[in-house]
Amino acid sequence: MTSNGSRGRQAEAARPAQPAGMGVRATEPAPSPGPPGRRRRKMSMWDRDLVRRALRESVRKLDPRVLAHNPVMLVVEIGSLFTTAEALRYLAEGRGGTASFTGQISAWLWLTVLFANFAEAMAEGRGQAQADELRRTRTETEAQKETPGGIEVVPATSLARGDVVVVEAGQLIPGDGEVIEGIASVDESAITGESAPVIRESGGDRSAVTGGTKVLSDRIRVRITAGRGESFLDRMISLIEAGVRQKTPNEIALSLLLSGLTLVFLVVVIALGPMAAYSKAVISVAIFIALLVALIPTTIGGLLSAIGISGMNRLLEHNVLALSGRAVEASGDVNVIMLDKTGTLTMGNRQAAEFIPAPGVEERELAEAAQLSSLADETPEGRSIVVLAKERFGIRERSFGMGEAEFVPFTAQTRMSGVDFGGRQIRKGAADAVARWTGAGPAPEVAAAVDRVSRSGGTPLLVAENNGSKRVLGVVHLKDVVKEGIQARLAALRAAGIKTVMITGDNPVTAAAIAKEVGVDDFLAEATPERKMEYVKQIRSEGYMVGMVGDGTNDAPALANADVAVAMNTGTMAAREAGNMIDLDSNPTKLIEIVEVGKQILITRGALTTFSVANDVAKYFAIIPAMFVVAYPGLEALNIMRLTSPETAILSAIIFNALIIPALIPLALRGVRYKVTSAIAILRRNLLIYGLGGLAAPFAGIKIIDLIVTALHLVSLKR
Repeated sequence: MTSNGSRGRQAEAARPAQPAGMGVRATEPAPSPGPPGRRRRKMSMWDRDLVRRALRESVRKLDPRVLAHNPVMLVVEIGSLFTTAEALRYLAEGRGGTASFTGQISAWLWLTVLFANFAEAMAEGRGQAQADELRRTRTETEAQKETPGGIEVVPATSLARGDVVVVEAGQLIPGDGEVIEGIASVDESAITGESAPVIRESGGDRSAVTGGTKVLSDRIRVRITAGRGESFLDRMISLIEAGVRQKTPNEIALSLLLSGLTLVFLVVVIALGPMAAYSKAVISVAIFIALLVALIPTTIGGLLSAIGISGMNRLLEHNVLALSGRAVEASGDVNVIMLDKTGTLTMGNRQAAEFIPAPGVEERELAEAAQLSSLADETPEGRSIVVLAKERFGIRERSFGMGEAEFVPFTAQTRMSGVDFGGRQIRKGAADAVARWTGAGPAPEVAAAVDRVSRSGGTPLLVAENNGSKRVLGVVHLKDVVKEGIQARLAALRAAGIKTVMITGDNPVTAAAIAKEVGVDDFLAEATPERKMEYVKQIRSEGYMVGMVGDGTNDAPALANADVAVAMNTGTMAAREAGNMIDLDSNPTKLIEIVEVGKQILITRGALTTFSVANDVAKYFAIIPAMFVVAYPGLEALNIMRLTSPETAILSAIIFNALIIPALIPLALRGVRYKVTSAIAILRRNLLIYGLGGLAAPFAGIKIIDLIVTALHLVSLKR
């Protein structure tokens, strides 16, 4: 991962346009002030338009061809059709009481299917609403296309791969492409929702541009890389529309398990028919179907799709676009995370940490000289020296009159910068370069300080002056500043069993020092594209799931081989093509949030499955005694809820079975709260909260519903 590409959007937008001084890296031009962007609207759980759309979709999904992807609900729908037919037959025969009872069972079975469809439609609708919002960002734009005859203005929709366009300040970029000439600040708020402009320039890892974004300053030439219907915005819209999401392997496995349980209980219920005939118990088809629906895992079956779809939507709320459902699922199983050092674990620019004076030199004297040599050094590193001198000794920046001082800019040849004034020359730069300038090596104490700083992972800068004679004043220690709170986050990941690996181009000694300070478990030093890729392959061959972030072309091979590959939106086209997720904010630490969302999906699914299975136990106690109590009076002992009658018991169980689905929709869409802990602790929490809760809720719920059904005289049949 390159250092430029890995910097966050806010840092990238904030740096001023200045010449490179004695810094570790040159800075990039600052963006011109642009119009404020808008964060993508976070939709309310029960947004009125969203609910209306979901209600319409719930009815449309009653089509058996649509419902076929959910076998559990398909069985419930088939049962609803049978009970509806039974109710109509009883009504035609003049058996009003039986028709009313059967009709109520039928109505609640239909509602069970509708509630399940509503849960899925709500999850899909949130993604659809986000896609609609993106569609509104599309406008019909014109492009200044380069032709042999000069610049020709054409509709953006007519552009093809390979066309070259010119985009100037105030104009929209007509299509996805790469900057091949120039540098400009670009407003990408229409896509990312972030107001801070970003820099796009040719020849680096920030050359990719997205159609529909706006150039705020300067002029760039762009080569179009996507044809009609192939743009990044088109892909975003199609991917956000969660209805086309493919199921993940774990979700498929759970679906098969639920289908298997449904088939088993279907056989069990059918087998009860001969038993009922033998015992001469009069049991209608509607009661058998009610028993089947109560036995099969309708709760998790109705919410399973919503859980998976809402996971992708939650990622989008973090401004991460998942290109596949498999990647979202895999993120919950990641146990090795590869993180770039610069811009991810550290701030991205080294900062002055201390002044180490040479023997016979006061620290204040060194600080003053270092500050003077940094006045023309507008890199973040140079500015940090000025700030440190002011904080330590109250030394204010000195102003020079016209011609009073001559500033010496940093060059790759000299590797020094400085200032000449009043017959005094001050230089600051790499240790060997300054030593050559002075014509003599530094004192042993200074050489030891240089070695100590280097071994600690910092960058030592020598400061020297020529005031009649040349001498070294001391060392400025530049160090990587670890991002606030990153150690705690890495410790939390470690507690969850996730190994963290720092990737850096630094030498092994420097890398080891920084890795120890940051708190990662391992590091990969002197990382080349080949080494990154081979490391990913090696870790995966050992049975681990690997997640990594990248933004440069040199990251593409490793991204293509990682299980969860997060590409920065500011990165190159190669990186974005290799990743299976795209971080629209270009914040490399986002991988941690992605892992948390993935784990939240797995935990939510496990919690609701536990609740659903435990839920069924209470329904057995409600329905089984009610079905056979007349033939086997001893079963009355199992009627521990003391329900009014077999009919009210059956109807109450079916009503509860239907109502529990919409009651759990917010939990399915929001997800169970994720807290970093061990798998055993998660299992224990699931059993205590959702297992015991799944047992207690139906007992209380069915009893309350039974009292209401009895009070309203909804069932007129007697024992």
